[in-house]
Amino acid sequence: MAEQEQQGQQSPEPPEPEQLVCSRCGTVAEGTPPTWTCSVENGVRHYFCDACARANLRAIEGRLDSDWW
Repeated sequence: MAEQEQQGQQSPEPPEPEQLVCSRCGTVAEGTPPTWTCSVENGVRHYFCDACARANLRAIEGRLDSDWW
């Protein structure tokens, strides 16, 4: 490892996890919630908590942008 640091290389470290916030209600996730929904709209990722995803399931499945919800 000392050789890597001398050559200007750093040991690989996992990136900091980003804090997910529901785009609809503002709920902040604890860790990485496997049950949240991710939607890409106009090239931007939006995350939705369980409650918001359930309440708008038909719109999500119909691929409507969240502006239409």
